[in-house]
Amino acid sequence: MATEAVAGAAVDMLPAFKTMAAGATITLGGVFPALAIAKIASKAMESIGRNPEAAGAIFVPMILTVAFAEAIAIYAFVMALILKFV
Repeated sequence: MATEAVAGAAVDMLPAFKTMAAGATITLGGVFPALAIAKIASKAMESIGRNPEAAGAIFVPMILTVAFAEAIAIYAFVMALILKFV
């Protein structure tokens, strides 16, 4: 009888655990890509400051790299929605 009560309590806590897991996923999945984007932009601006003629050559790879870092955040958001609602 005690095991049934424990199992029932664990089932009652499932939505809370799903919400915490979704929150942790979107938090970590948002913070680290944001730090990566900041680092990419910082280094690109530093490179352009040192060599202004290379701005055109730096811009396209910088934008592509930022897009890839942002894709990681989108994947984290999708995973958080899956954790929360499935």
